[in-house]
Amino acid sequence: MRDVITVAARDSTTTIGDDDDDDVVVDSHIALLKDSQSPHSLQNPPTLLPNNDDFFLNSSDLTPQEIANHLFRNSEILAPMVRASTTPLRTLAISHGASLVYTEELIDRSIASPTERYINEELGTIDYRIPKHTYSAKVQRRMENDVDNPDSAHGAVLLRIDPNIERHKLIYQMGTGEPNLALDAAHTVIQDVDGIDVNMGCPKKFSVSGGMGSALLSDTKRACDIISTLRRNIGCNKPISAKIRLLDEEKTQPTVDFVRALVQSGVNAIAIHGRIRGDESHIMARWGTLVNVVREIKMHSDMKDVPIIINGDLYTREDIREMKRRTGCDGIMLARPALYNVSLFHRGNEENEAGEAVGNNHDDQEKEIMPISQFQQTNHSGYYGYNSPLLHSRTSIVQEYIAHCVRYKAHSKNAKYVVCEMMNARRAPITRVPFLNMEYEGGQNIQSVCKCRSLNDLVKVWDCKWTIPMPSSSAAAAVRGVAYSSEVLPPTSAGCSGVEAQDQGDLHNYDDRYFLDHDKFRKERNDASLNDQLSLSKKKLSSESIDEEKKDDTDATPTSKRPKM
Repeated sequence: MRDVITVAARDSTTTIGDDDDDDVVVDSHIALLKDSQSPHSLQNPPTLLPNNDDFFLNSSDLTPQEIANHLFRNSEILAPMVRASTTPLRTLAISHGASLVYTEELIDRSIASPTERYINEELGTIDYRIPKHTYSAKVQRRMENDVDNPDSAHGAVLLRIDPNIERHKLIYQMGTGEPNLALDAAHTVIQDVDGIDVNMGCPKKFSVSGGMGSALLSDTKRACDIISTLRRNIGCNKPISAKIRLLDEEKTQPTVDFVRALVQSGVNAIAIHGRIRGDESHIMARWGTLVNVVREIKMHSDMKDVPIIINGDLYTREDIREMKRRTGCDGIMLARPALYNVSLFHRGNEENEAGEAVGNNHDDQEKEIMPISQFQQTNHSGYYGYNSPLLHSRTSIVQEYIAHCVRYKAHSKNAKYVVCEMMNARRAPITRVPFLNMEYEGGQNIQSVCKCRSLNDLVKVWDCKWTIPMPSSSAAAAVRGVAYSSEVLPPTSAGCSGVEAQDQGDLHNYDDRYFLDHDKFRKERNDASLNDQLSLSKKKLSSESIDEEKKDDTDATPTSKRPKM
């Protein structure tokens, strides 16, 4: 059984009045947001753990597929996004109507060991941390002296969960390429999440080079081994899902065959991103291929009962309604559109009691004959368009997000990164950019945010007035109840060297030029990478030449030791 460490709650000594109270004295903007019980609060922590219905009262009698059907059908999901899908954005998405939220991708080795599970009564959360003692002395000193992020003094937080908000709504996404390591990671967190998702779509080099992410799309056997190993050995009835990409630009069969293999291996839900490997985010998602793939999957009896989620460029409610209608999918997933405006999760009165769509912006017959590529480039107006009355102002959304960061003690650099992503359309499809409003009520811009060095700086730049109450004593008690009530299998931890732990200390590091001058920054990074490759190639050729000379001199056999790289 994994050790559970409790972090005791601190008594708050700051007194806060109403916004117009002249007697209010606080040390900083942060104190105002953390301790206020203002009526402007976004969420009032419940005294008991909430549940979305009575479905889970007898969940032990349910099959994994029954639970998956309940979670994923008619779902609207916050996608897993590196750095972004942490506690602040996840809880913010739930407050705006997301039915499920994914964690950011966490690599199997990093979450399995040497992480420790903490009951954080101060925040009302369950934390998975890398203990400080596993870092080098230099990194430990840096963590202790990080006055802007005092939470790091206890170690790096890999995953922070608020069970009072996220219970029955949280899916852990893992990056993995090996069945045994995947099982170790799943055993570590399974008691605190509602499902396990395997990332099979990330095209980034760090993921693919480790045999993870989209590398699994070209290795069906290994992908299926991971799913079947998790399904057979997870030790509970929580669902196993996968997030994949299209496997071909136009042909449906490769993707359909891959989905069928996953279903036969025991997967309980699949999310499909409407792009192939190599597609940049500023190019339109391949909606036409995605529509055909999902329709074909739904035609086969051996796959139609597994929920299919679609993902990619759903920037308006009109996009969501139209793609649901054309594909017959079971749910949708939002990534960059949720960063643009997380209130996109507000559904409005899209369906009446009979399940019929209402509030159409276009005649159904006109939409039926409109080519899908043309629909993608249309400036949707009206109730479900880009300026829908369902949407909150983007300024208030950023303010809310920062308030959530304060509430959950988010790393300030991580918070700044997400705010910068919210503020730019750099990775939006080129055809969408003209319709995305990038202006803010206070005149904030990327430059002003990049100058921020703490959460307090962000609060001041955005003039945050939103508050989120800290957990009550009953909420903290509820966290303790969650911590000990779940049935847990002892994890079979994989080793983690000091080098790997030190790498985790740089998890939140990035260069501000990534936003300020992205094209120049990207060119410099690519040039540096190319120089490294050329240098490595020269060393390899030199080593091979030396070995060849030695071989001639000593009549070495073909089994001679290969040069080290």
